[in-house]
Amino acid sequence: MLSAEATAPAAAEAAEGLRYHRLLARGARGGWRAPVGVVLLAVLALGGQFVLVNAVAVALLVGGVDVDRIGDLLAGDPVTPLFLGVVNAGWALAIPSVWLVVWLVHRRRTGWSASVVGRIRWGWLAACLGVALGALVVTLVVSALLPVQGDAGIETTGSLNPWTAQTRDFVLVVLLLTPLQAAGEEYAFRGYLTQASGRLFGRWGDRASMVVAVLVPATLFALAHGLGQDLPIFFDRFAFGVVAGVLVILTGGLEAGIAMHVLNNFFAFGLALAFGDMTSALTPTGGTWWSIPVTLTQSVSYLVGCLLLARLMRVADRDGGAVLEGSRARV
Repeated sequence: MLSAEATAPAAAEAAEGLRYHRLLARGARGGWRAPVGVVLLAVLALGGQFVLVNAVAVALLVGGVDVDRIGDLLAGDPVTPLFLGVVNAGWALAIPSVWLVVWLVHRRRTGWSASVVGRIRWGWLAACLGVALGALVVTLVVSALLPVQGDAGIETTGSLNPWTAQTRDFVLVVLLLTPLQAAGEEYAFRGYLTQASGRLFGRWGDRASMVVAVLVPATLFALAHGLGQDLPIFFDRFAFGVVAGVLVILTGGLEAGIAMHVLNNFFAFGLALAFGDMTSALTPTGGTWWSIPVTLTQSVSYLVGCLLLARLMRVADRDGGAVLEGSRARV
């Protein structure tokens, strides 16, 4: 006799197909696979970052850099271009780590970690970047009308920083590695952790498992940015995680979350290079509750805009539409 866990995915397959958070139900059976996959992903991601940091340190040492200088460059206080580059590259390693876990543990093709059509939909990703830009403009207007929001908000006051060699190096790191860093975080949190949560709690039903698959990764995403952060800053990151998680499920892939994440980081780092400093931008600590209306403005406007555009573009939100979606080269 089939269990509830086995019959629910079969019924979904016979109807409309599975949503993104339930895609691992089509992989190899076994309730142990998702917990093992989460642990393996953590080991791979953290281990990869550890190896990367030490490899960079050894390379600098071989190149004749003093040990104390290496410590300063990689300590992150203050943030240096090398430190930011290592952090970004370390998070980028989460992408192949997720691919390995999906293939090795769940016996699924790695493309299913990206979307319900088994790949990144580049046209849809580009469209989401446009929506993210529009939401950011609206957010800037709202931010300008409110009191100071601290490190969690958008501040544009102050004099322009001088252009230096360090500024140039920061710009190169941000342009080349920040998109990979943002995508890596999305693959880890909105990607595998969302699918693992959906796999573990799938027997609760589509809606209940969807709630868990959004809230658990959003909470872990916010906590991963540091336990010492203020509540407004934690809420800002948690709200981003919730919006990105909802969009991943309702639009069938990581594209919307990646687009918003990349643009947010570009803007935050760009603002820091122009008017502030990278250390505060990377580890903000002084948020105020006035940042909440700003956060909600961006979150709600981006969520609504993406959902409306996804409907207009007929973006697949279930794997049952993979054949139709695969024929649409622009989505």
